[in-house]
Amino acid sequence: MNPQVLSSNAPAPLAKADPKCRHVTISGRQCRLRAIRSGLCFRHAALQLQSAQPVDVDLSADFLGQLDDLQSAEQINQFLAKLLILVVQNRISARRAAVLTYITNQLLHSLVAIKREIDSQPVEIDWTGWPEPNHRQPDTLARASQPEVSPA
Repeated sequence: MNPQVLSSNAPAPLAKADPKCRHVTISGRQCRLRAIRSGLCFRHAALQLQSAQPVDVDLSADFLGQLDDLQSAEQINQFLAKLLILVVQNRISARRAAVLTYITNQLLHSLVAIKREIDSQPVEIDWTGWPEPNHRQPDTLARASQPEVSPA
C-alpha cells in the first residue's frame, strides 16, 4: 500500500487543539472552558478586565466634619453626595456604600419622627398678664340677644 493514501484518508490532525482556560483554582483544578482571550475563558477574562476592587480603607478623614453633624436633611444630603463621589472614584466598595446609605436613611427617618414628636406635644400657653373676664358685671350681650317680651 501507498503510505500517502493512508494518510489522506485519515482525519487531518488539528493544527492547534482547542486550548483550555489557563485559570487554576486554589485547589489546583484547571478551568475546563475554552480559552478565547489571552489564554482565559470568557468568565476569567472578564474578571481580569474588571478594575481592581476598591480597598475599604479608613475614610473617617473624608467624613470627619460631617459625621458629628448629621442633624438635618441638608447635612445628610451633603454626606450622601460625598459618598457618591467616593463610590465613583472607586475609593469605597458599593457594598459598604449601601450600608452607609441605609444608615443615613434611618437617620433621616428618625429626624422626621423627632419632628413629629415635637409637633404633637401639647402647647402650654402662659395666660399671665392677660385680662380675665369680670364675672360680677351682668352680661349685657346675653340680654341684648334675648327678645324683649312686651306686656300684653
